[in-house]
Amino acid sequence: MIDEPLLARLAALKTAPIPDLKAQWRDLFESEPPPYNRTFLESRLAYRIQELAYGGLAATTIARLENMAEDFDTTKGRRKREQARPIAGTRLVREWKGVEHCVTVREDGFEYQGRPYQSLSAVARAITGTRWNGHLFFGLKNYRTKA
Repeated sequence: MIDEPLLARLAALKTAPIPDLKAQWRDLFESEPPPYNRTFLESRLAYRIQELAYGGLAATTIARLENMAEDFDTTKGRRKREQARPIAGTRLVREWKGVEHCVTVREDGFEYQGRPYQSLSAVARAITGTRWNGHLFFGLKNYRTKA
């Protein structure tokens, strides 16, 4: 690293040409820079420079963030529900068009009419022939609540 004062080094990021930013990225992260815009490169480089100068996050903060990440569904940006599905062995019963349908919750999915299904929505689709939210169809989720 260069022995420049930290603030001058951070300020220089704003006027540095992109090839210089990418070269700094290679030095600081020991990897190829991502194909993102200048603003992203500047902000990540500034963070890394300060991280190296002052130290990174505390171990307790990292542990807390990791615990929070486990409770977060990154595919949809929502918190996972504590009980995403009923306990294995539970039988769900739903009447549809005068016919009673029973589904058994298994450890690895659901069973309906002796066939395995990965989701309640797939079972609801088999029963109705249309796309349904399985939790709504079987009354496990109220459509009026936000969850």
